[in-house]
Amino acid sequence: MACVAKKCGIRFKPPSIILIYEEKDKEKTRQRVMPVRNFSKFSDCSIAAEQLKNNPRHKAYLEGVSLRQLEKLHSLLKGHLRGESLAESLEKVQREETIDPEEDMNKLDDKELAKRKSIMDELFEKNRKKKDDPDFIYDVEVEFPQDEQLESCGWDVESGEEV
Repeated sequence: MACVAKKCGIRFKPPSIILIYEEKDKEKTRQRVMPVRNFSKFSDCSIAAEQLKNNPRHKAYLEGVSLRQLEKLHSLLKGHLRGESLAESLEKVQREETIDPEEDMNKLDDKELAKRKSIMDELFEKNRKKKDDPDFIYDVEVEFPQDEQLESCGWDVESGEEV
C-alpha cells in the first residue's frame, strides 16, 4: 500500500501524532492517529521521533514525513508537558530553527553542529532552483554594486618581506 502524506499534526490529549494521507490506489484521504507512548518532559525529541519513524506499524505511513518535522512535533508536545502554552512552544521551536549568521559554529559540540547543518541543508534544498522549475535560468551573471570603498584585510596586504 503506497501512501502520500498530506498533513502532519499533533494532539495533546491523549498525546499523539496525527497524519492525514492519501492512498495512491484509491485516491482516498484518510487519517492515522499514532499514539506517543513513554514520552515525558525529560525525553529526547530526536530519539522519540526516530523511534516513531522506524516503528514497523507506522513506517509505511511516515515515509513522506521528514524526521525534522517529527522532531518539531515532539518538541511541541514536550513544551506542552512542561506547562508552556502553544505560542511559547512554537516560538521556542522557531528560535531553534533559525540560524544566527554571527554565531561561531566552531564553538558548538558535534550534536549541535550536526543539527545546524541539517537546518542549513533543508533551507538550501527549499530555496534551490531546479532545472524543472518554471523560473529556472541557466548561467545567471550578477554584478554587485560597489557603492562603498572596499575594506582591505591584513592578510592580503603586501609586506615588505619577499620570500
